[in-house]
Amino acid sequence: MISRSTIDQVFETARVEEVIGDFVQLKKAGSNFKGLSPFTDERSPSFMVSPVKQIWKDFSSGKGGNVVAFLMEHEHFTYPEAIKYLANKYGIEIEETEQTNEEKEQANERESLYLVSEFAKDYFHTTLLKSEEGKAIGLSYFKERGFTEDTIKKFQLGYSPNSWDAFTTEAIKKGYKLEFLEKTGLTIVKEEKQFDRFKGRVLFPILSMSGRTLGFGGRILTNDKKAAKYLNSPESDIYHKSKVLYGIFHAKQAIAKEDNCYLVEGYTDVIQFSQTGIHNVVSSSGTALTEEQIRLVNRLTKNITLLFDGDAAGLRASLRGVDLILEQGMNVKICTFPEGEDPDSFARKNSLEELTLYLEENARDFINFKAAVLVDETKNDPVKKADTIRDMVVSISKIPDVIKREIYVQECSRIMDISEEVLFNSLAQILSKNKKEQAKSASKNTEKPFEVLSQQSQPTEKIDVKFQLEMKIIELLLLYGGDEELFEDLILHTNEDGEVTLLPEKKELKVHQKVFLDLQQDEMEFTNPVFQELFNSIIANYQNETPLQTESFIAQLEFEKAKIITDIFMEEEKYHLHDWERKEIYVKDKKQSISQLLNETILHLRKLLIARQINSLANEINQKEEEAKQELLQTILEYKKLEVMLSRKLETVIRRFD
Repeated sequence: MISRSTIDQVFETARVEEVIGDFVQLKKAGSNFKGLSPFTDERSPSFMVSPVKQIWKDFSSGKGGNVVAFLMEHEHFTYPEAIKYLANKYGIEIEETEQTNEEKEQANERESLYLVSEFAKDYFHTTLLKSEEGKAIGLSYFKERGFTEDTIKKFQLGYSPNSWDAFTTEAIKKGYKLEFLEKTGLTIVKEEKQFDRFKGRVLFPILSMSGRTLGFGGRILTNDKKAAKYLNSPESDIYHKSKVLYGIFHAKQAIAKEDNCYLVEGYTDVIQFSQTGIHNVVSSSGTALTEEQIRLVNRLTKNITLLFDGDAAGLRASLRGVDLILEQGMNVKICTFPEGEDPDSFARKNSLEELTLYLEENARDFINFKAAVLVDETKNDPVKKADTIRDMVVSISKIPDVIKREIYVQECSRIMDISEEVLFNSLAQILSKNKKEQAKSASKNTEKPFEVLSQQSQPTEKIDVKFQLEMKIIELLLLYGGDEELFEDLILHTNEDGEVTLLPEKKELKVHQKVFLDLQQDEMEFTNPVFQELFNSIIANYQNETPLQTESFIAQLEFEKAKIITDIFMEEEKYHLHDWERKEIYVKDKKQSISQLLNETILHLRKLLIARQINSLANEINQKEEEAKQELLQTILEYKKLEVMLSRKLETVIRRFD
């Protein structure tokens, strides 16, 4: 287990905006930061980070919490994994007790796969640098490619011995189970025999955005025609090649900083670019570009530049990825290298300045590039030219932004020498067709037209009023518990004529004192146990005369309670997401009417509890003897009087403040 002192130090040191900034492109929004949700596919920001409170909230998915909660949600870390990740990021030494064999066995399967993969990465890297075979074969190959030792260490490149089971034998010897070696694909098991999948290959570890080892790409160094030149890890619980980009861990900060991502095809393209000095580059590892991979980049930037070989035979097929990028609302440029060159070779032959200048001068907007490539194919054939124009309009139709679509139509008109009117008509037809297909697809999951549904068949979601009131009390305690307010209580007073009236009595109290006294007076407790525990913690904090520090308070709470607190603190921030004030939409400040809000909430809660008590007693009447019935009726009558009195109080409070 990780020591409490280490956990405390991690929470004191880690900055939520810095950690989340490694995964999500954040922009300043007043005292907060905002960005696109990393949990849903969206085009308008609904993700808010508060540096002051050290919490975050994703309003599209409802998720939120502190820095550890983000890592647990986004990277699927366990709590200890998240703490270790943060400790590593901020250079904090971890104090922990030694795990027993039993505790190691209790680690979940997913974590076991990560551990096996991490061991493999270290084993292959050490073999490359330390063993005679690794140095003679693997290291010499990488050096021939022009990679320096620093680059080799940065990307943790490795080598697997050209032996049937050298890696597997060592892994089992170190205590790793064959079950997990097989599930990660590192070992192939056939009956009683085990074989190393990557034997005799140089290896490229594939890391997640947070730096965890997911799998490997292995390149063969012999001329064996029967063996594949490149071999990837098979799909597993931790490795899904359609959701991974090679190099994303090393490139994420540069991508966000440069606000652009270069996308290449191979491992060595990424490494050579990085060594030259261009770090915002990732690879699809030879697979067709997927929506999941594009969304991975979309978290960091809106701009992608595709880099292709100068003599890429499948260039037209590669252009299909352009439409996927456009559908995500992103901007795409394309750059090709001189014939016979690829990103790896070109970067090796040029300095950083030369490479940067080439990319700047040759990266063309997708519409210009597509026109150049496809027009060459059409030559003087009118039919092929028409198909080319239609192809370009289809790409434009993928763009969600209306203004961008119009600009690209104008550009296409200029390049292809065709009227805008024709292009707009063609675009309208495509958009209309797409809309009909979407509607048709959606209708399959809805009711048949004109089908009458009974009222009972349409379940309505019931609002738990008591839950909402209890939540509101916790919210007021958290936000304003230490504030001093002038409260006006309404006290029952009987005049000389025997009439009962409500007279105001003013008291200056702190909010937490007012809540505590009112609940004590009525002997009320929260029915929700989580709220009751939070209430006890908050009141204890104030009674010790300690200011409520959001960051430290949340850090000591269990996950469920921490999420409730985060939801409360971040609720106010959602109004700043879309600059409502700039649109002259003003949200009323709760702080201006805190005493009224608190009085109303507690009175509503009292009234609700009394109404429920009356119903409960009424249900008991038929089960009682006559004498007991009379007593119950008398009790109900007393409660009814109290209910009327509370209603009068509530009406008076609302009237006084309105």
